Amino acid sequence: MAEHASFRKDFPVSWEELHRNARALAWRLAELGPWKGIVAITRGGLVPAAILARELDVRLIDTVCVSTYDHQDMRESKILKAPIEGDGEGWLIVDDLVDTGRTARVVRDLLPKAHFATVYAKPAGRPLVDTFITEVSQDTWIFFPWDIEYRYAEPIAEIRQKR
Repeated sequence: MAEHASFRKDFPVSWEELHRNARALAWRLAELGPWKGIVAITRGGLVPAAILARELDVRLIDTVCVSTYDHQDMRESKILKAPIEGDGEGWLIVDDLVDTGRTARVVRDLLPKAHFATVYAKPAGRPLVDTFITEVSQDTWIFFPWDIEYRYAEPIAEIRQKR
């Protein structure tokens, strides 16, 4: 995996692990529903939202498109597409990860009464979500299955020797 200047730990997530964790999230959310619909935060929230929609039998799905960073660099938050109208009451906002909280704050401002759920959470963004499954440290970079391809992984001992 690539090394990142501001991150010390890589955390690759397989399709199976993501699916299992999204289903665990669905179990928690099932007790809180029923939901009017799901607002998926693009792009990372699309896959978990599809799994949650199936598991919770939700047919109404919308998206909110916010651009805050690419695979390495943060930039100014920009709303590319707004979601449903209203305050979000009865709606479920879904994302793959809450990291610094920048995207979460933008979406929270748009839908303040919606329930915010993520599969993964980092400490800086965790207070902004209502439900999550797995917490990772702030200095961890999560590689989602749609971001990676199978290839040789250098053993940690070899990486350390190069330092």
